[in-house]
Amino acid sequence: MKTYLSILFYSEGANPVEVVERLRSLGFEALKGVQDHVYDWGRDVELDEILQIATSVHETLKGLKVFYKLETR
Repeated sequence: MKTYLSILFYSEGANPVEVVERLRSLGFEALKGVQDHVYDWGRDVELDEILQIATSVHETLKGLKVFYKLETR
């Protein structure tokens, strides 16, 4: 499974490079295309694992003034 992350930046928010570096520290890889980042689980995952990574993303992006969307499939 993979978790995809899309980011919507705000001109008064954090620099995109800072956001990307923070997400890389969680194991996300930057992409070109519809989604901006991907976290490759390499296996099927349970809902509680998805919620754990979602919580980590939320805490990592808190205060950066960006919006995000997560999608796991």
